[in-house]
Amino acid sequence: MADGADKERDQAAARPTAAGPHDEKLLGEVASLPALPGVYRYFDAQGGLLYVGKARDLKKRVSSYFQKNHGGTRIGHMVSKIVRLETTVVRSEAEALLLENNLIKTLNPRFNILFRDDKSYPYLKITGNPGLRAPVAGDAAQVFPRVAYYRGAVEKRHRYFGPFPSAWAVKESIQLLQKVFRLRTCEDTVFNNRTRPCLLYQIKRCSGPCVDLISPEAYGVDVAHAERFLRGETQQVAAELERRMTAHAERLEFEQAAEIRNQLGALSRVLHQQSIETASDKDVDILAVRVQGGRACVNLAMVRGGRHLGDRPYFPVHVEDATALRAAEEAGDTGGAVAQPVEVQVLEAFVAQHYTGVAPPPALITGVPVAKTLIEALSQQSGMKITAVHNPREQRRVWLEMAQKNADLQLARLLAEEGSQQSRTRALAEALDLAPDDLDALRIECFDISHTAGEATQASCVVFQHHKMQNSEYRRYNIEGITGGDDYAAMRQVLTRRYAKLAEAARTSADPDHPVGDGARMPDLVLVDGGKGQVAMAREVFTELGLDLSLIVGVEKGEGRKVGLEELVFADGREKVYLGSDSAALMLVAQIRDEAHRFAITGMRARRAKVRVGGSRLEDIPGIGPKKRARLLQHFGGVRGVTAAGIDDIARVEGVSRELAEEIYRALH
Repeated sequence: MADGADKERDQAAARPTAAGPHDEKLLGEVASLPALPGVYRYFDAQGGLLYVGKARDLKKRVSSYFQKNHGGTRIGHMVSKIVRLETTVVRSEAEALLLENNLIKTLNPRFNILFRDDKSYPYLKITGNPGLRAPVAGDAAQVFPRVAYYRGAVEKRHRYFGPFPSAWAVKESIQLLQKVFRLRTCEDTVFNNRTRPCLLYQIKRCSGPCVDLISPEAYGVDVAHAERFLRGETQQVAAELERRMTAHAERLEFEQAAEIRNQLGALSRVLHQQSIETASDKDVDILAVRVQGGRACVNLAMVRGGRHLGDRPYFPVHVEDATALRAAEEAGDTGGAVAQPVEVQVLEAFVAQHYTGVAPPPALITGVPVAKTLIEALSQQSGMKITAVHNPREQRRVWLEMAQKNADLQLARLLAEEGSQQSRTRALAEALDLAPDDLDALRIECFDISHTAGEATQASCVVFQHHKMQNSEYRRYNIEGITGGDDYAAMRQVLTRRYAKLAEAARTSADPDHPVGDGARMPDLVLVDGGKGQVAMAREVFTELGLDLSLIVGVEKGEGRKVGLEELVFADGREKVYLGSDSAALMLVAQIRDEAHRFAITGMRARRAKVRVGGSRLEDIPGIGPKKRARLLQHFGGVRGVTAAGIDDIARVEGVSRELAEEIYRALH
C-alpha cells in the first residue's frame, strides 16, 4: 500500500499546478505532453481559439502556463479562459514556426499578433508563354502578346511580373512599357476586330500589330526586351538596342535605325526619371517597423527589377496581448531573461505570416534583426536561399530610411484617426446619456430605406462598433408585400425582421444582453434615417416586441436638408436635440447615417439592374419560367425587343396571358 501511495504522490508532483479553475482532465493532458517540438492551441468554453504557440519542447512550454498564478495580468486573463488544448508534434522548430503562423493567419486567435491582408497583390501580366506552348499561327492575339494589369491566382500559360505594392505601380509600369517598347494593351476581342490603328498608335504608344504594321518577329523582340527590362536587365537591353541600331545604319536601313534610336531615347528618359539602380539588387523587400501607443505599423517597400515600386503599410491587431504573452513565455524558457523587443516580435510575426501566401524575394532588408531560424524556415518553404540584412549600407540604407520614415507617418496617421474616432464615440455616448460597460463595445445599428419611385425597395442595416464601421456585419433586406413608395411600411418590416428573434430570445434567456448563442445581441443605439414619422413606426415595432424605446433615435434633416443641421428625434418622448454643426457626436451620427444611405442605394441599384438589364431579368418576373422566357426572346429577337414591345404585342406570344403581359411590361419599365 505504501508503494502505491508513493507512486500517486510522484504522479501528482509531475502535474502542473492549476493557476485557475482548470479540471483534472486538462491538467492531465498537459502533464502527458511529449518533450518534442510542436504547435499548441488553447480554446475557451465556447470553442473560440484563444492562442496559437510553438515550442521546441511542448511539455516545458505548455506546463509553464499552468505552474503558477499569473494574477490579473494579460496572461492570467487568457489562462483563466482555457478549457481545452490541442497540440501538433512536428519534426523541427522551423516546421513548428511555419505551422504556427499558418494557423494564426487562417484561424484568427484572440491573443496572437495578427496581420490582416484584405486584398491580393496586383501583377503585371504578359499573355502567352512560349516556354510552355508555341504560339498558334492563326491566333493573332497569341502571336502578339498583350501587357495587362492582373490580380488573382497566377497561371502557367501566362507570364507574370511582381507582385507590386499597389495598382498604381502596375499601371505606371505598363505606361513605361508602352513608351519604350510599344506593346499592345487592348483586349483580344478589340484586337481581332480592328481595321485601322487606334489612338495609341498615333501617339506612339503601340506599334499597331492589330493591322500588321509590325511583323510577329519584330514584335517578339520587343516583348523579350520588355521582359528583360522588368527583370532589371536594363543595361543589357540598352546595349542590345544600340547594337541593332548600329547594324541597321551600316546596312543603310536608316528608317529602322531611327526607330531604334527613338526607343533608346525613351529608355534613357525612363531610366533617368525612375532612378533605376544599376547595383546588384534586383528583387528586394524592405521592412521597417514602428510601435507606439499600443499600435504598430510594418511598412513594406518593394524593389523589383532594380526599380523602387513603392510601399504598403500593415497594421497588426492584438499587439499588446500577444507581446505580453510572448514575454511571459520567454521569461519561463530562459529563467527570467529580458524578452525580445516588441518591434522584433511584430516584424517576425509579419515575415512569418506575410510570406506564407506571397513568394519572398531573395533578399530582405529589415529595420530590426529577425531570428535566423525564421529566415531558414522561409528558405526551406520557398526552395531558394533567402538572406536578411540588418543595418545595411549605401543604397540599401537609403531604401530602409525611406521605409522607416513612411512607417512613422502611417502610424501617426492611424493614431490620429483612431483618437478622433474614439473621441466621437465618447462624445455621442455623453450626448445621449449612454452608459455602456465598455466604450469600445458600444454598438450602433442604423437603418435606411431606398427605392426608385417605389421600385426595387431595399432596406439597409449598417453596424458601428469598436469605433469603426463593421462591414462584415452589414445586412440588406428585400422589402416585399408593401405599397410601392411606402417608407413607413418598409421600416416596420425591416425592424421586425431584424429584432423579432432577438426580442424572443431575450424573454427566454438568462442573459438578456447576449440572448443568442451565435453572439448576436441588441445594440446600444438604433438609428433610423428619418424624422417623427419613421421614429413613430419604430416605436410601434419596439412596443409590440417589448423592447426598450430609449434605444431608438431618428436622424431628422434640418432646414434646407443641409448637412450639419440635423436634429435627433427620440422615441421615448424626449424633446428633439440639436447637437450643433461642429459637434463630434453629430459628426459620428452623420457618418453612420451616410454609410447606411450609401449601402442602401448600392443594393437598390443592383436589384433594379437585375430586373432591367441582362438576359436573366425575365426569369425574375413571377410567372416567367425558362420556356416562356425562350418564347419571348425568340419572338422579339432578344431582351431589347421585349422591352420595346407593347402590352398587346407581348400578349400575342404563345402562353402569355393579358395579365402576365401587363406584369412583364411593368417590370421592364
